[in-house]
Amino acid sequence: MPEAAQFIHNATSSGKTYSAVGDKYVMLATGDQTSGAYCLAEATVPPGGGPPPHYHTREEESFYVLEGEITFTVEKQTVIGTAGTFVQVPRRTPHSFKNNSGTPARMLIQCSPSGFDKFMAEFATELPSPDAAPLPASHDEIEKLLRLAPEYGIVMLPSPEA
Repeated sequence: MPEAAQFIHNATSSGKTYSAVGDKYVMLATGDQTSGAYCLAEATVPPGGGPPPHYHTREEESFYVLEGEITFTVEKQTVIGTAGTFVQVPRRTPHSFKNNSGTPARMLIQCSPSGFDKFMAEFATELPSPDAAPLPASHDEIEKLLRLAPEYGIVMLPSPEA
């Protein structure tokens, strides 16, 4: 049984930070801190960034755009998200997001229950601080993501361009 949820207070730009296939994720709340209820990350998505189509079998995933513009594709529906846009994706629903603009975008990503945070910790590269730039995606990192995703209930789908 998970331990009780904790009081969490993060100063500006604090939290374990990961580079994941070119995007940056600052973990604001982990499952260990929330008794497994959810995890919350602030994502910075550079132009052209974002994951390929996939779905989660274990958690709902919600997004709140803080700045910039993110294109969400949920099943066959496309939503252009600007600051203030909220998108929730139910589990087992194919989705992806991409920054099609010329400037970085920032958003909050919440997964409920938690688990995505442990996936990030296992496959992504930890950065020294939230101010560090994300690393470019590498072939080895993509292979690691594809290998580990099924262990976390994440199903990767072919890209529409494929």
